[in-house]
Amino acid sequence: MDSTSGKHEAAWNTGSHADFVRYYDQQSCGEVARQRFLAIQQALLRALDHPAGALKVADIGCGAGTQSRIWAAQGHAVHGADINEALIALARERAARDELAIHFSVASATALPWDDASMDVCIAPELLEHVADWRGCLSEMLRVLRPGGALYLSTSNRLCPVQEEFILPMYSWYPGPLKRRIEHLARTTRPELAAYATYPAVNWFSFYGLSRHLGEQGMRCMDRFDIMDLSQHGRMASAGVRLLRRLAPLRFIGHVLTPYTVVLAVKPARHA
Repeated sequence: MDSTSGKHEAAWNTGSHADFVRYYDQQSCGEVARQRFLAIQQALLRALDHPAGALKVADIGCGAGTQSRIWAAQGHAVHGADINEALIALARERAARDELAIHFSVASATALPWDDASMDVCIAPELLEHVADWRGCLSEMLRVLRPGGALYLSTSNRLCPVQEEFILPMYSWYPGPLKRRIEHLARTTRPELAAYATYPAVNWFSFYGLSRHLGEQGMRCMDRFDIMDLSQHGRMASAGVRLLRRLAPLRFIGHVLTPYTVVLAVKPARHA
């Protein structure tokens, strides 16, 4: 299913600036990115209670396909989608080099090219902030996710002043009208403000708001602290996370101090 339908949709811009592609080409090959994606995978597998056998995995906003290749190398059936045609071409090239059968599509996250309830896992890192219709984007993810499946999101954090979307200090805390002005400049005359992204960040979230929205759709949500594997941390760090989990004010402070919002949500299983 190597769809290229996105190229023919007038509302979608599948192109990109050369500097943007070069940045992702280099960034996606690093060990830091690999370790981060491995941690995401382990969190999802723990949430699903380490199911046996191959899973059907949707990597939404897959970019150069690093995360897709990690899952595919372990025998899972992986489908990747991204609006950026150059990055999809790079993802296909790398998958072919590694002899991995991954189905990559040029597609919008608001019109995913997959059937209802067809995926065991949906992964969308650093995507939601770039999609103006973020509710429609989430609806599409929930549509393709099977009952009992898990969704992983990482996105912007409006609570934390540190961010990587714009080269401006404390941008997360800027008032809405000023953000809209800077976003317009990034799309027109000042693309360097958002690292030449075709779709700069337009949404800013918190775990609390996203979990409330997903909870209304019946999803059970966990934050970055809930999904931490404490066996990988020392005694003092593990004790601190356990305390943070119990005390809501400490958890809130934890969210203020972390640059990105993380949500892992599980879709309720159907009951006979």
